[in-house]
Amino acid sequence: MTGIAILCSGQGAQSAGMFDLLADAPEAAPVFAAAKAALGGRDARDLVRSASSAEIHTNKVGQILCCTLTMAAWAVIGEGLPRPLVVAGYSVGELGAWGVAGLLDAAGVLDLAVKRAMAMDAATIEPSGLVAIRGLRRDVLDPLCAALDAHVAIINAPDQMIVGGTQASLAAVVQAAQAAGAERTTMLAVAVASHTPLLRAASDRFRQDLAATTWPSQMPPDIRLLSGIDGGAVFDVPAGLDKLARQIKQTVDWQACMEACRAADVTKIIELGPGNALARMMDGILPGADAHSLSEFHSLAGFRRWAER
Repeated sequence: MTGIAILCSGQGAQSAGMFDLLADAPEAAPVFAAAKAALGGRDARDLVRSASSAEIHTNKVGQILCCTLTMAAWAVIGEGLPRPLVVAGYSVGELGAWGVAGLLDAAGVLDLAVKRAMAMDAATIEPSGLVAIRGLRRDVLDPLCAALDAHVAIINAPDQMIVGGTQASLAAVVQAAQAAGAERTTMLAVAVASHTPLLRAASDRFRQDLAATTWPSQMPPDIRLLSGIDGGAVFDVPAGLDKLARQIKQTVDWQACMEACRAADVTKIIELGPGNALARMMDGILPGADAHSLSEFHSLAGFRRWAER
């Protein structure tokens, strides 16, 4: 398979300018209308410009904003891109990936983003979060986490992982990781222990929300949707939904998703932002890859010229 890979970002890089490229695009207007309903009447474009950084990084608002950007971007650029496509989403970005794959419309994605965030917040009974750790492999990090009641939440590379837990556990993990030789430890702007067993109740609740949603009976033939927990292609909608629910409480293997993109021999990689972290990681897997975030372009015309090359 050859084609284009679409990467849908998770939380962490929300900013005042995250909608600037798409704000006035007529194709995105229905997405922003759906987001306004999800945000209780606040326009997402105005919200990111006027709200504090703390507010746009809260779990519920952050998940809504990231899914809004994914769906707005796809509404603007999706029709003009050639198929086949490989689609993968990072954390809450996986929900947006299901929308990009045509299995949900924007309103459906945003409705589930709200329910997902509410379930995660309800299951978070102690102050919690995520920390990025660079320079330790799993044979070192796993026993360290086990001893401190923390969990590997996301695998980005063999020595680049994100750990989730309570704030008290993460403080101890940071100290232990640094003592074990970690190159860098960075607390992330996320207030829940995503992709860890601490959110088992949220996973169960979200499974019910997914079951109550209407889905197509088959996957689209020209899109390969990847599961975040193992990088495997979703061939069956119910099996894919099971994994989508499980990723709330289970480690996300983003490295496996990137390896699946490489195996598919994709020719271009487009991240739908915010930020360009996924595009940069793909460049590490595929040195010299034609990987860019939509947020890197100064105009939609410039993006389209690049996409057509």
